[in-house]
Amino acid sequence: MMTMLDYIYEEKESLSSILASRVEKNDLLPQKRFEKVSHLLILATGSSYNACLSAKTALESLGDVFVDIQEPAHFEHYGRLSPAVDLVLAVSQSGKSASTIEAVRKMKKQEVSTIALTSDPTSPLALETDQIIDLGIGIETVGFVTKGYSATVLQLILLGIDIGKSKHQLDEEREAAYLTELQRIIDDLPRIIEQTERFFEANQSLFRLAKRFIAIGYGPNWGTAKEVETKFTETIREPSQGFELEAYMHGPYLEADTSHLLFFIDTNSENSERLEKLNRYMSRFTGETFMVTTKKSSNEKDLSLDISCEETVSVLALIVPFQLLAYRIATAKGIDLNTKIFEDFDEVLKSKI
Repeated sequence: MMTMLDYIYEEKESLSSILASRVEKNDLLPQKRFEKVSHLLILATGSSYNACLSAKTALESLGDVFVDIQEPAHFEHYGRLSPAVDLVLAVSQSGKSASTIEAVRKMKKQEVSTIALTSDPTSPLALETDQIIDLGIGIETVGFVTKGYSATVLQLILLGIDIGKSKHQLDEEREAAYLTELQRIIDDLPRIIEQTERFFEANQSLFRLAKRFIAIGYGPNWGTAKEVETKFTETIREPSQGFELEAYMHGPYLEADTSHLLFFIDTNSENSERLEKLNRYMSRFTGETFMVTTKKSSNEKDLSLDISCEETVSVLALIVPFQLLAYRIATAKGIDLNTKIFEDFDEVLKSKI
């Protein structure tokens, strides 16, 4: 039986395969297939939504495109399709999300092109769209998705590159630089996992006793913070939230107390100094604060990945420590993630087809 941990340890191989496959197939793709794309509507929920939020900055900058991310159920019942939208991307790893499928069906009446990003090219979602992007990882059988989340982020960044190339906004030199940087991050994942294992062991007692987890990020790593919220809630099953930096400073900080454990997600950015200042301030009022950063640091409270990369692609590196921590903390708290709970949920609520 595959476990969440198994899939985390498979990420380097799977992401490398996606990148290699993309390079091999790139010459066969129509060079102008995205040349008219200027407004991209993405429909996604749960971890897929978080992955899209993480990749949004890269998509917009690489593809010179406006990206709007919507929860499909809300969009179906209350949303309106902007006449500016020229492409709809529906993201569902399983391809069975009922709300996403229904929202795509609504698109058929609008005569707008649709693409499914999914692990199953034969899924109900894939059958509803004009085109399919295979996530490229096979079927992830564990409900707490990790490898699939990272693959979604990578595929969306690659989509941004493809759109940029189609529109002649991205030349071959810059494309090659991005692909090299992505591969460098992927090659570093085993080391990042090893560092995180040591970080967990050093702080295991704090993590095991913690009753409230908060993650704070900025820029593309706002998406990382939201995925921490999702993954910790699913696995550790203690109150967990993910906030954008400024949003946390506009109210949520007022509930902080010694039961809170805070993670600050940092990278080389103009926002780094403000995040560090908030970390120093909140450390006086909370149970513990930790910095998870791409930068080099000797502070024992920091999980320092010491990896040089652009902020837009740092999300690929920074999510992995939290995936591993979610598994390790849940296990330390005595939670058996192989034991299913609420087994009739999807059947009763019809959340998946």
